[in-house]
Amino acid sequence: MLKFICFIIIIITYNSASIAMEKKPYHHLPDGTFRNPEGSPVRSKDVKFSYRQFTKEKKKIDITIPKGHVVDKETVLSDLKKYKNEDYIAWIGHATYLIKLGDTTIITDPVFSKNAGPLIFGPDRFTEPALNLDEIPKTDLFLLTHNHYDHLDKSTIRKFPFKDTKVLLPLKLGKYFTPRFKDINEMDWYEEIQVNDDLKVTFLPAVHWSKRSLIDTNKTLWGNFLIEYKGKKILFACDTGYGDIYKDLGKKYGPIDITMINIGAYDFKPMFDKSIYHTTPEEALNVAQDLRSKKVIGMHWGTFVLSLEPIMEPPKRFKDNAEKFGFKKEDAIIFKVGEFKKINELLK
Repeated sequence: MLKFICFIIIIITYNSASIAMEKKPYHHLPDGTFRNPEGSPVRSKDVKFSYRQFTKEKKKIDITIPKGHVVDKETVLSDLKKYKNEDYIAWIGHATYLIKLGDTTIITDPVFSKNAGPLIFGPDRFTEPALNLDEIPKTDLFLLTHNHYDHLDKSTIRKFPFKDTKVLLPLKLGKYFTPRFKDINEMDWYEEIQVNDDLKVTFLPAVHWSKRSLIDTNKTLWGNFLIEYKGKKILFACDTGYGDIYKDLGKKYGPIDITMINIGAYDFKPMFDKSIYHTTPEEALNVAQDLRSKKVIGMHWGTFVLSLEPIMEPPKRFKDNAEKFGFKKEDAIIFKVGEFKKINELLK
């Protein structure tokens, strides 16, 4: 009798676990890690990354910034005051932006450290942030897309001056913000948060991955943020590769008014051709096309050497190929570091 009862308990437990797994979304794996959406590219097993070779090739890259690419600090501080009552987007560098919508100021993937890595390791910045951390305006919303060092900067989080900021971030990343921040919101794909009467944020899939050490690959989620404000839609992309998911997102959430997407960190020749987790400038335009975007802003370039393309190649390819994907050249938008642009002017 006892054996029979044990057998029944085992069967019930197994069936319950099976049903629970069936209910889990595709991107949730049984071991608690995450994966990309169905139809995403898969990294070839033949790809061989050599840190030694990468370092050798990186030294050949000219990091001379063209004159005028970085706005001088005096102008940045002046524009911060000038646009304080406007809706704007301002580029601080890499994937760090200020986005002001009405009374809400948003900061994205803030990285203010001198390098993107643990302690003193990792690539150094070759352009300084447009503002120092103690110069940024009061922020209401902190968006974090994933845990890579050039996006999740523990030093910036520790020193962030506005601890009452509402933090929106992927699953399993809240630990980096406790106990300093009080309003921490971990989100799964397709979850929505109504920030206020005028502003809603939805967390959407991206084609990427997560890792900060040798033992935590894909243990935290990654994704894009769709910001909806008074009928306008701005998609702030995580680092992403191209994937079928963007056609689906375009059908469900498009048209998007402004897509902000990575256009750098794609070339790894001679080790291998390109990263499947960072769009080329052309693939970024393809994503924006799939999302039925009106305008597209190229980001994630001009700050750190993360790959082997020339530092000014991404914006040139981005502009030169815009028309092939249904955009006018002026609709493929490049900011200077420290530049402010009014949102109503961006959408003209």
